[in-house]
Amino acid sequence: MSLAVSVLLLRRVVAPVRWLAETMRSVDPLEPGRRLVVPGSDAEVDALATAFNEMLDRLEYERRESARTALAAQEQERLRIARELHDEVGQVLTGVMLELDQEPEAREAVRRSLEDVRRIARELRPEALDHLGLQSALRSLCISTAAHADLRVVPEIDLAGVEPSEEVELAVYRVAQESLTNVARYAGATQVVVSLQAVDGGLRLVVRDDGRGLGPDGQDGAGITGMRERALLVGGRLTVTSVAERGTEVRFDVPRPEGPG
Repeated sequence: MSLAVSVLLLRRVVAPVRWLAETMRSVDPLEPGRRLVVPGSDAEVDALATAFNEMLDRLEYERRESARTALAAQEQERLRIARELHDEVGQVLTGVMLELDQEPEAREAVRRSLEDVRRIARELRPEALDHLGLQSALRSLCISTAAHADLRVVPEIDLAGVEPSEEVELAVYRVAQESLTNVARYAGATQVVVSLQAVDGGLRLVVRDDGRGLGPDGQDGAGITGMRERALLVGGRLTVTSVAERGTEVRFDVPRPEGPG
């Protein structure tokens, strides 16, 4: 009898520790906010859970700040390269084209190269986003994608009074850009719908194609991890669903910003 009682007591002591260990293993850096709650635990286990939760708070904060710094540096580098392409390479190609009045084929080749340089510069740092806002920038992105890929791109864009921050606008634009790039390169799709709508004071971006769907490793490839990082930085959530031969949907939800106080 005493052995059975001892075993029962040991199970009651060990059970919270096992729960703690299992929960620790399930923590996903790309799914922040989860914290340990161990039911029926004693003071020592509670202290361990509290220390672990505090460590998660620090790690998530530092990860967000590091990612924000890295992405800001990346955007500055994109801007620098875009300006150099536009101002320096573009000017050189324009000058060469003007010198080729008597060489129509060479002139046409240079003209196409100049268009490519300007397009790459726009993709690196979209002027429409800086000057006209997110909705116009997304429409321009859809037109550009359709023009350079054998693909029908359907924009459905209406924010209905929602005014996202510059950080949110950039995150949404980059997620849409990466999604469209993936569709054009890998999906084998004939049509993609780009929807941006106001939802409960926040916004929702959906990029949905009719292509072949993602492969078995698609959830972690094709820039999806980077898109998840961008979503986290603005408090949003990115989900990807895919069905073989029926297409892929990327959805990016950004909640209503919290008011002061």
